[in-house]
Amino acid sequence: MISCKDQEARRPITATKTYTLASVTEDLKKINKKEETKVLAYIKKDTANTYSSSSSGYWFYYQTKIEEELPTPKVGDIVELTYEILDLNNQPIYTKEELGIKQYKVDKEDFIPALQDGVKNMKIGETIKFLIPAYNAYGIVGDENKIGINKSIISILTLINIKENPKNED
Repeated sequence: MISCKDQEARRPITATKTYTLASVTEDLKKINKKEETKVLAYIKKDTANTYSSSSSGYWFYYQTKIEEELPTPKVGDIVELTYEILDLNNQPIYTKEELGIKQYKVDKEDFIPALQDGVKNMKIGETIKFLIPAYNAYGIVGDENKIGINKSIISILTLINIKENPKNED
């Protein structure tokens, strides 16, 4: 067959936005700032409690504090704990009953980043309320179940037991 005209490549109907690392980083900074502002607003409303900020980017206060000199978990120790997760309106997302008693090998297993850090400062019997911005919780993916993307959370954690790792085995 003979054609009168050469074929031309068709142009896309709509152009897509080009993302650069700098633009994505800037967008994430804005999202993180927005979530941090929500957490700070929660703290301001909760006048009954005094929260401390961590160097790792979350806030906390002791609901139960043990004043005795007791050991705290070290990397590789197995801890038993209970925790629950709430939204910033104090509505349960996951209850302690749903989550049960968790055994967690300190810094050797995947866990909520803020809680990974916070549990290392706890003594057996202590309960801490953590206010966790999205970037220190489930971040840009959520938990792919009940916690949406970029959602800040509250977690109340109680340390039940510490089983020391005698040989510091992994």
